Amino acid sequence: MPANHAPTENHLLAALAADERERIFPHLQSVDLRLGDVLYESGETLSHVYFPTDCIVSLLDVLIDGESAEIAVAGNEGLIGISLFMGGETNTNRAVVQSGGHAYRLIGQRLKDEFHRHGKLQDLFLRYTQALITQMAQTAVCNRHHTIDQQFCRWLLLSLDRLPSNTLKMTQQLIANMLGVRREGVTEAAGKLQRLGAIRFSRGQITVLDRPQLERLSCECYSVVKKEEDRLLPYVPPRIGRATV
Repeated sequence: MPANHAPTENHLLAALAADERERIFPHLQSVDLRLGDVLYESGETLSHVYFPTDCIVSLLDVLIDGESAEIAVAGNEGLIGISLFMGGETNTNRAVVQSGGHAYRLIGQRLKDEFHRHGKLQDLFLRYTQALITQMAQTAVCNRHHTIDQQFCRWLLLSLDRLPSNTLKMTQQLIANMLGVRREGVTEAAGKLQRLGAIRFSRGQITVLDRPQLERLSCECYSVVKKEEDRLLPYVPPRIGRATV
């Protein structure tokens, strides 16, 4: 494995018991993921799971006409491919790299074998799944009832919680695709936040300058998701600049 990366950069892997690490870590494959890479499409049979370390992956629901909207994000707090150990084998969404970086890939059968040992790994993965379901449900409510400005703030905060810095590389068009809104709406929302001094947005890069202000401008959906993650995922260490709600 590359010297500049380690499986323990993923907090879920870091929380495994010593004997589980011994069985899992030798089979992890280091992979670099680029912005826009598709890890799997809706309906595909999953063969691997991914454990991000410094990248973010969006789970998108895709309609028959090609329109899509993000239902959840995953980063170093978790994994991509919960259907493998939940018994479904396939997913109804698309997994797309939202912020490029590094991850570890594991053959699905090895994960299932470990999951069915009924050890710490199983408990951790089920807790993570519950937190992810909460995020999906809250995203659906947010997309239905809150403004684009509020959705954008929620999206930024959730993304930042999964990155080691306060900067994201993302175009306005890609953000619009994630939120399922028009690009003009994202441009207007980003412009408002920039004028308020909360962010700096230029050339496909967003830098958060005033996170507390971003938290105040967001709807309650971010707080709901974060509280549930803090309750269910105590293995995720607090990051400097993360909210305390």
